Amino acid sequence: MQERRVAVVVEDDEDIRGLLEAVLSQSGFVVHATALGNDGIELVKRNAPDLVTLDLGLPDIDGFEVARRIRHSSDAHIVMLTARTDEIDTILGLETGADDFLTKPFSPRELRARVEAIMRRRERNKVPGDTPARLGAPAAPADEEPPSGQPSPSNAQPESTTALGLNGLVLDSAAYCIEAEGVEIAVTPTEFTLLQAILVGGRTVRTKTSLVRRLREEDADAGTFVSEADERSVEVHIGNLRRKLADNAKAPRWIETVRGVGYRAARPRHAAHGA
Repeated sequence: MQERRVAVVVEDDEDIRGLLEAVLSQSGFVVHATALGNDGIELVKRNAPDLVTLDLGLPDIDGFEVARRIRHSSDAHIVMLTARTDEIDTILGLETGADDFLTKPFSPRELRARVEAIMRRRERNKVPGDTPARLGAPAAPADEEPPSGQPSPSNAQPESTTALGLNGLVLDSAAYCIEAEGVEIAVTPTEFTLLQAILVGGRTVRTKTSLVRRLREEDADAGTFVSEADERSVEVHIGNLRRKLADNAKAPRWIETVRGVGYRAARPRHAAHGA
């Protein structure tokens, strides 16, 4: 039996709030809605939602502050809704803890598709109750280049079944946690997925386009449109990850930028020293 899905809608426009409630209810969510940011924070604390839709322009406190406070106590997937198109809003939203952005006006079909992709990703990363992971489990090899012409790993790969390790960093998908030198690092669901994809890929470059599609739960070779804004959001998420991990982009231990292409896992230190 499918577990109950819970969503919190924080939206001051009554018509849009009604649309969000209707679409999410039809998608199987128990929906709690409010027009106020402070009330939204309390609803999240009380109901432990899987999903939060969050308007930027609220009458009491702005959406950026709401997202920041929610992130202190929840790993819910936060989708910010805004009528603004300025890139700075996207950057600020992602830096304060949002996972995704949806620009108004949007269609119910677009919202439903986005939400279903989010829930598939959360379901795959859910902590299993009867199969505790071993943080010391063998890490996926990250120092071998794939044979020429071999495609990058796609979302069909069982990324949630192993612990991945690199240079003192451990990403444990079963326990849904990240540790750097034994210290647990708090990240958003989107940041977790991006780091997981890069570590699974090893030295294979993951393009920004492929990472966007990974977040959408699409095949790597899907023909769907990926905008510059989508790719920019990946850049911001990677920047947030590096900041949280204290990973120097110029001398990376974990996430290496391939300029103009994308990202890959850094070389293991022992391999680099032996070169």
